[in-house]
Amino acid sequence: MNPTQLFDPASGTYTYLLFDEHAREAVLIDPVDEQIDRDLAALQDLGVTLKWTLETHAHADHITSAARLAELTGARTAAPAGCEVGTAAVQLRDGDAIGFGRERLRVLHTPGHTAGSVCYLWQRADPPREAPGSVALQAELDHAMRPGRRQDDWHVFTGDTLLIQGCGRTDFQSGDAGALYDSITRKLFTLPDTAIVWPGHDYHGRARSTIGAEKATNPRLAGKSREEFIRLMGALDLPRPRRIDEAVPANRRSGLRQDADAPAVDAQDVRPAEGYAGDLAPETAHAWVQAGRAVLVDVRTDAEREWVGFVPGAVSAAWKQWPGMAPNPGFDAQAAAAAQGGLPLLMLCRSGVRSIAAARRATELGLVAYNVLGGFEGEPDQHAQRGHRNGWRHAGLPWRQN
Repeated sequence: MNPTQLFDPASGTYTYLLFDEHAREAVLIDPVDEQIDRDLAALQDLGVTLKWTLETHAHADHITSAARLAELTGARTAAPAGCEVGTAAVQLRDGDAIGFGRERLRVLHTPGHTAGSVCYLWQRADPPREAPGSVALQAELDHAMRPGRRQDDWHVFTGDTLLIQGCGRTDFQSGDAGALYDSITRKLFTLPDTAIVWPGHDYHGRARSTIGAEKATNPRLAGKSREEFIRLMGALDLPRPRRIDEAVPANRRSGLRQDADAPAVDAQDVRPAEGYAGDLAPETAHAWVQAGRAVLVDVRTDAEREWVGFVPGAVSAAWKQWPGMAPNPGFDAQAAAAAQGGLPLLMLCRSGVRSIAAARRATELGLVAYNVLGGFEGEPDQHAQRGHRNGWRHAGLPWRQN
């Protein structure tokens, strides 16, 4: 299995898809919000289940799709502990291991571009065995610790820490040029020269490099002392990232953008959307249902409706179901039945992510479907708490709990 490298032209971002060939379990490193349909299609084409979304840092140039992927696939989210991504399910620290099937990614804390930046080290799993070899994950970094392995079986996903013939900038967002020099020279450059470098970005059409090539030829690092590197980075005078004010706050919430500072949606407005009829505020959805203009469809799981709460009169048509958040094979028929009266369908989920997918699918079936913004529980706030910012319950609309 080789990494699948995916590219976002707008931000120059590489997203990486890795999977275990036996268990068919996958991870995505640095997914991009605008490319979520591409990534979901890639997972489907490969016939793999997404187990993890991983971030190398809180990005300033694009917004992650981690939260949306988690709701749509049941994957877990993980981010570096030092990046203040409070919504991530797992806070990663140096030496942690992320497992997917027999494969493992090891977390390398590499501060400098940001204080929390990490890289992910991957060595191909040995042929099938009764238990995964954990010795390599517990040992100090040393390419001699598994002498029977080919050195080109080493891969490191470097995010913005080390780029091809470059490195991440250090002039904003807790950047530190001295720390970056130490991370690269004392940690990444101790890997085998043949280890493959998969960067977080490239703007010149280059896909990958090697540790040896970057040690020998990287113009910012090759032959440079720590002091020379710090002076070089301080003199770059780069423009401020165009999306930093939008991207960093959203990425600290795993990609959720509708925060308390966003403009409020007029309760009588319909926001245009791609692939379905539009987005509605919960107040608008309730008014339409009360007036007999639409049918509210709850696409959450049976368990969510049973234990969290439900909206009286809403039609149940789960988009996915437990266990495992498997797609509901009866969704198409249930959506069609809900629309038999010729009324539009208003899709409601937990926080307005699964409902988008459901609205798009209903549209493909020839139905008129809208998404209810914020869902039933609302999106997480800066403390990863739901029910304080938006959503059906926050708006004080009718609901009950068994």
